Amino acid sequence: MMLEIKNLKVNFATPRGILQAVRGVSFNLSEGEFLGIVGESGSGKSVTAASIINLIPPNGLISGEVLMNGKKPFTMSGQELLSFRGSEIAIIFQEPGRSFDPIYNVRKTFYETFKAHNPAISDDESEILTVKLLKEVHLPHPEERLKNFPHQFSGGQLQRIMIALALASNPNLLIADEPTTALDVTIQAEIVGLLKELKRKRKLTVIFITHDIELVSRLADRIIVMYNGLIMEDNTSRNIINHPYHPYTMGLINSLPIFGNHYSTHKLISIPGSIPDPVADIQGCPFAPRCPLVKDDCFIKLPRLNREDGSYRCIIDGPKRETAHE
Repeated sequence: MMLEIKNLKVNFATPRGILQAVRGVSFNLSEGEFLGIVGESGSGKSVTAASIINLIPPNGLISGEVLMNGKKPFTMSGQELLSFRGSEIAIIFQEPGRSFDPIYNVRKTFYETFKAHNPAISDDESEILTVKLLKEVHLPHPEERLKNFPHQFSGGQLQRIMIALALASNPNLLIADEPTTALDVTIQAEIVGLLKELKRKRKLTVIFITHDIELVSRLADRIIVMYNGLIMEDNTSRNIINHPYHPYTMGLINSLPIFGNHYSTHKLISIPGSIPDPVADIQGCPFAPRCPLVKDDCFIKLPRLNREDGSYRCIIDGPKRETAHE
């Protein structure tokens, strides 16, 4: 097992009290697996990903355990973490325009990255490797773009450069944190296709974080559905899309627009209500106030993760539920 996460909890101290961002997440990831993590904004997806490499702000408190090929990032020194980040795990962030230093051109950006892991690298060696990586992510005319600065690229081009930068140290695990959110649908498709190509060529292990369950179902071997800092369902992409167990998963799928349907004849089914306050002390299932299948017991105690061809956190047992997309 490449990655093991056990009972991960992340809390943040705020003026309003303790914000529970991640509330006891556990999952494993095998080498070469493509894992999708989905959920609405505020569900704990990005915080879970950042915790894997111990990239949490000072007001955050992490507990639990993360093992990456036997290494424990929570117990590493500052220098060990710097080496671990990039060489073992790399992250692609959702807003590439905010991930670059505006006073560094492409050549300088890559040189600093290479030098962090190989202090002896020369300018010429760095440039050769940079051009090779930029070609790999299909950036047009890479030799000519080395002198350019971030503001001289489009959002899609910056995301390609960010992907190349993430691959600069040959990581074993690539975390893509909503890499298509700020892009139009055409560029989204290109970035998704690029990630699929890189996974195949490099035999990468990937965690893809998104709010778009339909998008990730076309990429991932397995999908984890998160809500209010908890895993609500964990199953293969095929089972998640075609036969979801949890009402929240069903709601995410039913709220997807169906290609070819017109708004005048097909009403979009949205999930009523909003996500709960992460500072609030919730005793039962956090999805209960929004759930169409809610029972009185749902408000009393947090359901455990049931194991039935996967995992789901719901007191309702039995057959898989149908969705509007079947």
